[in-house]
Amino acid sequence: TREYMQSTDKIINIDGAKIRIRIEGNENAQPIILLHGFSFSLESWNDWAVELKNEYKVIRYDLLGHGLTGKDPKSRYAPMERAEFLGKVLENLNIKQAIIAGNSLGGLVAWRYAQHHPEKIKALILIAPGGYSINGVTDTPVEAPAPIQAYFRNPPEIGVQYSLTRLFSNPAFITPERVKRAKDMLTLNNNGEELIKSISEFILPDPSSDLSKIKVPTLILWGKKDMVIPVDHGTKFQNAIGGSKLITYDNTGHIPQEEIPERPLKDVSLFLSKIME
Repeated sequence: TREYMQSTDKIINIDGAKIRIRIEGNENAQPIILLHGFSFSLESWNDWAVELKNEYKVIRYDLLGHGLTGKDPKSRYAPMERAEFLGKVLENLNIKQAIIAGNSLGGLVAWRYAQHHPEKIKALILIAPGGYSINGVTDTPVEAPAPIQAYFRNPPEIGVQYSLTRLFSNPAFITPERVKRAKDMLTLNNNGEELIKSISEFILPDPSSDLSKIKVPTLILWGKKDMVIPVDHGTKFQNAIGGSKLITYDNTGHIPQEEIPERPLKDVSLFLSKIME
């Protein structure tokens, strides 16, 4: 874990869970919270943080059961529980209102929180968020198949490489460093077991009526070559969230903030500059 902890990292006890949290930028600036995707960690936002910290107070943490946070003693892994926990993080940091950005599972957590706590949200940035049914998951969870469970418990390097080919459209991104980090984040703190538990609590009921309740300014970003959550879900999100804007990117997979950080960041900066006026 030592190679991932930075001087800006803290381990904070929040409602019984020990959370790794990283806060950068001006203490008095507008807070922006960055939520990573399933099986990833706060490092997913490294490129964005470099830029955003010039203007914002950038806060990111390893989700429960992920990264250096590791196991939640209360196993709060269902999407709604994760959204409620985000509220506890904001409370702990004494944040009255934040911009929330989330990718994939982090995007699902972000919009679920926004749906219930609009007063806490200045703006919402959803990057290939979870919401509509994928992999047969609807109102009831689908247990992780045995090979997936075996993979999470003991990820072979070749398996990690393959999983990254499904996340990034450009093979050049599957560097030894990225493979090592992805593998470490699965194996640290016995995270694999917690990820299996997360899958067993993961539900995707039809979100349209819930999404329609979101009234905060919303930007939706999607890679056109997303193999995890199809890009046509972006249109569904845009149709459901009134006034939201959808931008898609050619030759980009499920994690645009890592694969083509500059382009979406430019769109985010433009979007936020209008809101912050």
